[in-house]
Amino acid sequence: MVIMSARVSKRKVLTGLIVAVGVVLLLVFLLGKAGETPAAAATEPSATAEIDAGTNDGRIAFLQSFGWEVSETPTETQEVKIPQEFNNVFTRYNQLQQSQNYDLAPYAGKTVKRYVYAVTNYPDGAQDWYATVLVQGGEVIGGDVSSTRQGGKMHGFAMPEGT
Repeated sequence: MVIMSARVSKRKVLTGLIVAVGVVLLLVFLLGKAGETPAAAATEPSATAEIDAGTNDGRIAFLQSFGWEVSETPTETQEVKIPQEFNNVFTRYNQLQQSQNYDLAPYAGKTVKRYVYAVTNYPDGAQDWYATVLVQGGEVIGGDVSSTRQGGKMHGFAMPEGT
């Protein structure tokens, strides 16, 4: 019979317990999310699934499905490369995308099209709001609505309430 003993400090035991609890909570959170209806699918009109974002009319229709009125032509069109590795800023931007049921991680290192439209009906009446739509293969893969004023804000495609 072999008997082994080990000396473990209370700090190491406590650290191990905290890590174990964190892993369990993360698994519970992720498994709970797997069974939910995606938030964007629940809030987006079903017509957005049929929109061809490869066309200007399709992108405008996509934005209109959220209640936005935008310029007839994009104010900016360019190809952008999604970073291979996300820094803190891009990680936060992708969290915004994930909150509206998009994820840019599968496009890491790839070049996508970025279309920016002037928003003409933002609830606060300001004319410095723009809708950005990221497109790959004719499908919207993400985007945002943001203000260009100093200290401007950014949010997902959903029209804000009570602004």
